[in-house]
Amino acid sequence: MNYVFLFFDQLRSESLSCYGHPLVKTPNFDRLANEGVRFDQNYTQCVLCSPSRCSLVTGWYPHVNGHRTLWHLLRPHEPSMFRYLRDNGYHVEMYGKNDIFSEEYIPLALDHYEVVRGGRFGANPYDKEDPRYYSFKYEAFLGELHETKDMKCVQKGIDFMNSRKKGDKPFFLYLPIEYPHPPYSAPEPFHSMYKPEDIPPLRPVDSEQKLPSFHKLMRKYRKLDQNPDEFMKEIHATYLGMVSYSDWILGQLLDALDKMDLKDETTVIVSSDHGDFAGDYGLVEKIHNAFYDVTTRVPLLIRTPGCSAGHVVREQTELFDIMATVLDISGIEATHTHFARSLVPQLQGASGDRSRAVFAEAGFNSSEKHCFEGHDPSHPTRVEGHIYWPQTMQQQQVPKSISRTTMIRTLEAKLIRRPDDVHELYDLVNDPLETRNVYDDPAYKKLQDELNLSLLDWYIRTSDVVPHNDDNRSFPKE
Repeated sequence: MNYVFLFFDQLRSESLSCYGHPLVKTPNFDRLANEGVRFDQNYTQCVLCSPSRCSLVTGWYPHVNGHRTLWHLLRPHEPSMFRYLRDNGYHVEMYGKNDIFSEEYIPLALDHYEVVRGGRFGANPYDKEDPRYYSFKYEAFLGELHETKDMKCVQKGIDFMNSRKKGDKPFFLYLPIEYPHPPYSAPEPFHSMYKPEDIPPLRPVDSEQKLPSFHKLMRKYRKLDQNPDEFMKEIHATYLGMVSYSDWILGQLLDALDKMDLKDETTVIVSSDHGDFAGDYGLVEKIHNAFYDVTTRVPLLIRTPGCSAGHVVREQTELFDIMATVLDISGIEATHTHFARSLVPQLQGASGDRSRAVFAEAGFNSSEKHCFEGHDPSHPTRVEGHIYWPQTMQQQQVPKSISRTTMIRTLEAKLIRRPDDVHELYDLVNDPLETRNVYDDPAYKKLQDELNLSLLDWYIRTSDVVPHNDDNRSFPKE
């Protein structure tokens, strides 16, 4: 079995037509959903690139081994899906964004990797004094559709597959590209494909209810509160254009696979590390400890030979289930303790586990100075004018806004605990858009208590992992 894993960055499920969006055009995602299995309620373990990806390939939650920052990646003593594959005879090829492997880990997991150079967004059209400057709303990418570095990554992957010869090892091709990560910009005609006036209503800004501090702080530091509501729809329209360009890239890959006659011996996986606000709640991009569905719910589409084509799994799954599923399909037994579940039964048409809760976590204690963005005063984000300068300053000046946070989500409710800030509770049956925080509402006390206890039980069960090999309790003989 070969694998092609196309991994997008900040792609939210609800912004795809096969997940129900009424406006966006994503025919290639739809095609893959019809030919494979679509996991409707799939959730990331962290709303931050590196921790999400480390969880993805280890089957560990971020707290298990301290993967909560952008710059603490897998180190040689740690397991990963890629390492298992390579150790079991697979050729592992990667083109695109890293955010998983430390330098020492790369030769343990990859046969070949390449950082592809190139652009993917246009210029910032606003002056630094303009309140739109830090909004991530940029001009269109000026190159042709094939000239973004993301498409160049995918083309490198296609060229690699074309170079394969009879008798070569089975391969795992990993393509972690950056679309639709902000800045909000895409090549034409995608950049201007959607009109702001056609965008469905966004989730509202609610200054009356008790919400975590990052809501007001993000709008303040990025000057988003100085822009009209209509500007958020402009941002969202461009984001959808980026999603449609992402779909075009997927189409190039699927067409190439068809031409190479690899469909019957290749599993295709498409997903993303986390979502994006894209104007919802009056916010842009993301913040580590915001666990709304727009940032935690990510697509998962898998097409594998013999799968139940067109099957939809309505029950909750977690992003790191990809690891357990790949190992199961490949007949590889994991030799480390992990918390992921194989989705092979669902690929064959089974339902999921309706009682399953999913979890996400992020953030830093105030004492963890080395974790906060901008902890190095020489870092470019510490310079005013850098697009991430507001985010860095917010973390440095108001550390509680990025404090340790954990989410438990069932199909009916979501609890988000922030010991150093505001807790949140959402009734997903009556408030699916998560617009009313009912934490400490007497009517929800029983539910609140049950979720708090379930969260505690989860932490106890996942608090650490014990190595599978034993150590000699006696001293070595001389």
